[in-house]
Amino acid sequence: MKPAKGKRFVKVVKNPKTGRTNRVSYGQAGKAKGGGDRIKPGTAKGNNYCARSYGQMKAHPAAARNPNSPLRLSRAKWKCSGKTSRR
Repeated sequence: MKPAKGKRFVKVVKNPKTGRTNRVSYGQAGKAKGGGDRIKPGTAKGNNYCARSYGQMKAHPAAARNPNSPLRLSRAKWKCSGKTSRR
């Protein structure tokens, strides 16, 4: 399945009660300046992202509780642990 325009990844989530599937697109599309991957866990850029998204977790508790929200899926890709990104 293709992600939505401007997004890089997609996860298909199935509702256990109804059996319907839902598509969740997340992550910024494109490549980094040097042509490599945008997501580099364990770097200063990763720490900055994790600190920013940690604030979003506090501002949006519903998204923070949902394991299939774009916020939680992106934090998993960056390997966020609190406000820092680990290798």
